[in-house]
Amino acid sequence: MFKSLFEAAQNSTFKSPFTSVNCQAATPAAAPAPSAVATPSFNDVSPRNLTPNHKIAAAAAAEGDSCEFGSNHYFLLCGLGGIISCGSTHTMVVPLDLVKCRLQVDPAKYKSVFNGFRISLAEEGVKGLAKGWAPTFIGYSMQGLCKFGLYEVFKVMYADAIGEENAFLYRTGLYLAASASAEFFADIALAPMEAAKVKIQTTPGFANTLREALPKMTAQEGISAFYKGLVPLWMRQIPYTMMKFACFERTLELLYKYVVPKPRADCTKGEQLVVTFAAGYIAGVFCAIVSHPADTVVSKLNQAKGASALDVAKQLGWAGLWGGLVPRIVMIGTLTAAQWFIYDAVKVTLRMPRPPPPEMPESLKKKLGVTGEQ
Repeated sequence: MFKSLFEAAQNSTFKSPFTSVNCQAATPAAAPAPSAVATPSFNDVSPRNLTPNHKIAAAAAAEGDSCEFGSNHYFLLCGLGGIISCGSTHTMVVPLDLVKCRLQVDPAKYKSVFNGFRISLAEEGVKGLAKGWAPTFIGYSMQGLCKFGLYEVFKVMYADAIGEENAFLYRTGLYLAASASAEFFADIALAPMEAAKVKIQTTPGFANTLREALPKMTAQEGISAFYKGLVPLWMRQIPYTMMKFACFERTLELLYKYVVPKPRADCTKGEQLVVTFAAGYIAGVFCAIVSHPADTVVSKLNQAKGASALDVAKQLGWAGLWGGLVPRIVMIGTLTAAQWFIYDAVKVTLRMPRPPPPEMPESLKKKLGVTGEQ
């Protein structure tokens, strides 16, 4: 299935939603003089005929790029960037995640973040704060592969389906649809490790390591133990990811338009990464808020044997669904900003194409009578 997605995206007439398109019938161009030498620039692309009546500017690799935008190589490197960004950042905040989960499932014992840390340290020592690091690293690396890799694939596919002009006009909807589709598959990859992580962190005496937890969970509840939290995980992660990508993309666009004092092309790579971090943190705060009730249900559900998501939600009540929100805002805000920073840094390091924020296509400017930059 994933192979067909990659092939469809690779053959897309809109490898980038915002490439220039000439929808007039292609006419033979005069051959250049043998002595003529084209001067390459960052935005130069080589045209090719992709359909009989459309001459599309292909997303050829710019000078110095390691791959072509929209190619299978590009999508795989995006997946690698997702593995590095998600796996590393989620593992780094395991102690805070552990306390957050315990606040959600046992608020009578763990009164606050600081109280949760104090009790956890007193009972298990510093080593106890790392409980659940293995399933966290494995699970979120798998999720990052699907989340970032498939987001790029679906964004190209959906842009092709609606056309260049609509891809610009309705780009927020494009980001939302692409990210929701990617997260659907990402959560299937994440669910087993997320269940094991929460079980290790919130059930005293159950298991201290992933190797201990997996056979015990299988023996007690079978394979359903690893996927009983999938639906609430979708309820948590899909809104989170939709906000994460759409808010980031639009915030980045607005920062370059209204805040950054010079065009993106004039910014150094380091300056661009700082803007990426800022946009990521803003997106992270909103991510934490919209996905928190479902996150609380997931934590409680994986602790409670035989309970359903609806049962857990009724038991917690409206106020209980928001337990641990403050530490989660801190955690998710920092996490999301770090993920975008690392993901973008991986693209810089691997010399991958990094398209600038979208601009209105020339064809749409002509239709709307727009002049100048928009």
